[in-house]
Amino acid sequence: MAKILVSIVGLAVIGFIVWWFFGKHEVSEVSADVSNNAQSVDVEVNGGYSPETIVLKKGVPATLNFTRKDKSSCLDRVVFSDFGINEALPINQKEAIKIDTSKSGEYQWACGMDMFHGKLIIK
Repeated sequence: MAKILVSIVGLAVIGFIVWWFFGKHEVSEVSADVSNNAQSVDVEVNGGYSPETIVLKKGVPATLNFTRKDKSSCLDRVVFSDFGINEALPINQKEAIKIDTSKSGEYQWACGMDMFHGKLIIK
């Protein structure tokens, strides 16, 4: 009986791990509102990024306002490698990051340790 119970628990743990790493998870996405020929989006950094996906309008100056609430050192920087941006995110302070929207496409951003990610879509 113990072997069956251990097998069931083991299979449940394996199933959870597969779901966690390979399953399709809901991702928050937001489109920036454009006003006065500018667009901005607020991003909360707390155990990840919210929203994780941001849609910007091509050719309109954009600012992403990151506010870090998580004290872990992993999330103390944000890196947009395609734009050459590597900025520190002070705790509980808004950090405005200007984004070049001259080229459409999909771009990734990540924390300093490349463990947490977000996506920027310019169209």
